[in-house]
Amino acid sequence: MNINKKEIIFERKDNIAWIKLNRPEKLNALTIEMLEEISSILDEIEKDIEIRCVIITGLGEKSFCSGADISIFSSLNPIKAEEFARKGQKIFSKIENSSKIFIAAINGYCLGGGLELAIACDFRIASENAEFGSPEINLGFIPGWCGTQRLTRIVGINNAKKMIMLGERIKAEEALRIGLVDKVVPIEKLHEEAILLSKKLIEKPINSLKYAKRLINISTQIPINIGELIEAEAFGILKSTEDTNERISAFLSKKKVESKKE
Repeated sequence: MNINKKEIIFERKDNIAWIKLNRPEKLNALTIEMLEEISSILDEIEKDIEIRCVIITGLGEKSFCSGADISIFSSLNPIKAEEFARKGQKIFSKIENSSKIFIAAINGYCLGGGLELAIACDFRIASENAEFGSPEINLGFIPGWCGTQRLTRIVGINNAKKMIMLGERIKAEEALRIGLVDKVVPIEKLHEEAILLSKKLIEKPINSLKYAKRLINISTQIPINIGELIEAEAFGILKSTEDTNERISAFLSKKKVESKKE
């Protein structure tokens, strides 16, 4: 199933879906229309029980996403600027809170809002020519789509301060060193690696993945004793599922069990 909107391309084959940002001539900078198209596609993805993994990438080799289209900013008053920030936050939270697993396949520039899009995903694979940065400070702004929050949780306070307060770019290898990305590969291998990771994840039990993602994401936001309670409840719920019980039996009898679709 393929859907071509004005500024994004959506493709699905079996259990893997692709969201491709389609403004290569503008380094895939995010417009309001593109954000709305992404939001609409995310809603459709969440309803599609066949989709297990979603890969987000940018068309062309130069840029995953260079951030928000700066031309938008000149028309924003303070109230509209806050609304614009909240809009992006809401859309990217759909990715973080989705029951699906999201992988960012990062080709080239990953800057500003593009970085915020990538860090909303569960995994990030970068091409060797990728560059990362939060240059908003150079325009008198700060990241507005949850960048100050998610980036800090991923790379730590010191690295987040360097990236956000200095506004300087880092290369793919440095991004790998600080834990911003999970793997760096030649650009010609980028999509292949993203598909390979997707297939590994699809082999895992779907309910376990959902609970693992949910609990890991909230772990920095709640006291550990509350997290322990939720974790124990999820552990108990999983023991009630057919998939978990089949996997336990299969392990004990040295057999292989296929993942359930739902």
